[in-house]
Amino acid sequence: MLKTVVSGLKPTGELHIGNYLGAIKQLVELQKKNFRRFYFIADYHALTVSYDPKEKRGEIMGMAIDALAAGLDPKKSVVFLQSHVPAHNNLAWILSTLTSTGQLNRMVEYKEKLQAGHVPNAGLFSYPVLMAADILIYDADFVPVGEDQRQHLELTRDVAQSFNKRFGKILTEPEALHNQTPRVMSLNDPKKKMSKSMPAGCLFLSDSPDVIRRKIMSAQTDSHKTIGYDPQKRPGVSNLLVIYSGVSGKPVTKLVKEFKNGGYAKFKNALAEEIIGFLKPIQQKRKKLMQNKAGVMRTLETGARTANRIAEKKLAGIKRAAGLI
Repeated sequence: MLKTVVSGLKPTGELHIGNYLGAIKQLVELQKKNFRRFYFIADYHALTVSYDPKEKRGEIMGMAIDALAAGLDPKKSVVFLQSHVPAHNNLAWILSTLTSTGQLNRMVEYKEKLQAGHVPNAGLFSYPVLMAADILIYDADFVPVGEDQRQHLELTRDVAQSFNKRFGKILTEPEALHNQTPRVMSLNDPKKKMSKSMPAGCLFLSDSPDVIRRKIMSAQTDSHKTIGYDPQKRPGVSNLLVIYSGVSGKPVTKLVKEFKNGGYAKFKNALAEEIIGFLKPIQQKRKKLMQNKAGVMRTLETGARTANRIAEKKLAGIKRAAGLI
């Protein structure tokens, strides 16, 4: 029986190169392997902070379009909207009865959101329980995660263990698939993670060639005369090498050797052209999808029908085991 991979993409704004290298690239590559794959737009998760409904609808459609343009293939993976599969929320309620408030209080992301000034609503607090349901409803064997999501996956495993101990072995305990690409940092402040909140240092997948060249040429480096990789002492150039490696497929060590004595201008020019060439087919496909949003919705609806069929069957077994009739 095929192993299953599950992953969600939260629609919080336009995709940038950090999103691609940190998440979507791995999801696309997993389509070349022998897995069952469930990839969804985590639109319910995006409701935990203040938002404008009209903008949110645009972000949800935009994320779906960006993900499809970047390589998620509905012929190889089940691609759908989280809110179109009610079993996620139904299971989340059952799992919430097995999750202590102490466990949720220890979630680092929750604390960070509060420190950032977000309203401490119940959805933000119980976010990890719905995430656990997203994963467990499809019997996920593997979940692609970055370092910042490791704690959530551990909670998912804990909740599955609690359910299985109480009701019998019904839920699969998932394992992490770690992305080898280091975190992509801001171009103009390499000590901070690349973010749409700092657009000057952010390379969006939709950026034009001229914008890409301008952002790369103005990216922060250092006063060294040679190109070298040292994230601690030389974070700026190291970040550019990570991006170059991610879009070209060349190891960082090979890039360092190639550009070691070439100077920053030569290196940055080459990097900008590499990114422009890499993004061109993605941008072309994105443009076509933007002009056919009805077709995108049909794709998502088809994926939701498949996901619903599988999720409802799993939920029925979980409800029986938990004593519901």
